[in-house]
Amino acid sequence: MIEPLLLTTARVSTFFGKQPLTGATGFFFERDARLFLVTSRHVLADAPSRHFPNRIEIELHTDASNLTRSAVLSVLLYRDGMSVWHQGRDAGGEIDVAVLEIERAALLPTVLLRYFTPAQLQHSLQEVEVGSSLLVVGFPLGFHDTLHHLPVARQAVIASSFGLRFQGQGYFLTDARTHRGTSGAPVVMRDPSGDPQMPWKLLGVHSTRMDIISRDQRLDESLGLNCAWYADILLTLTAGDSRIPVPEQLRNADLDAAT
Repeated sequence: MIEPLLLTTARVSTFFGKQPLTGATGFFFERDARLFLVTSRHVLADAPSRHFPNRIEIELHTDASNLTRSAVLSVLLYRDGMSVWHQGRDAGGEIDVAVLEIERAALLPTVLLRYFTPAQLQHSLQEVEVGSSLLVVGFPLGFHDTLHHLPVARQAVIASSFGLRFQGQGYFLTDARTHRGTSGAPVVMRDPSGDPQMPWKLLGVHSTRMDIISRDQRLDESLGLNCAWYADILLTLTAGDSRIPVPEQLRNADLDAAT
């Protein structure tokens, strides 16, 4: 019996044509019968690092009785001069979360996945205490159960006031050991009073480790703190049209070639 939480999360690989670029994490969110993949926005486009893939691959289970069987879904990131994913902004600036709608017709009839819904979002920020225990489910450095194609879970705690945006930004802090490849992972808290099949609250989307510029990298250890964007942004991103134009770096590329 596989825990449903592990089936909400998928390994995401980014490509420019056939050239592999990076690995990351994504998870599934359903709203009004529409299925979305959620990940960090910087996984799909990041100007500071000059990271501009034109497609992603998502690894999916295809047999409920045999988790060793999987298939890869390739998804183009641009169409008609615009991104197919949605991103957002708030008063603090850009939000490092992106959603990409998955056409159910593109999925095999036997595909096995689970998803979060709006009912599993935390609507009252004051009900979550600092120090609360969390899980971050993803693919750190690409590490996972390669036989059964499943992610791993890292323990975390809430490290800042959940009721206040940290430094005015749309995220809170977690204390957890994380690595590259975890970007886009769901940050969840157990909810014993919720759905017995999926007793988890979706609190945030893991983005990146937080550090301070003044840290002496020879003398001082990393803070071990991370940014997690509040998951209620998904209600905005799955409702509106917040796409972006094709980046200048990709305008002369063949964006219609999936392979």
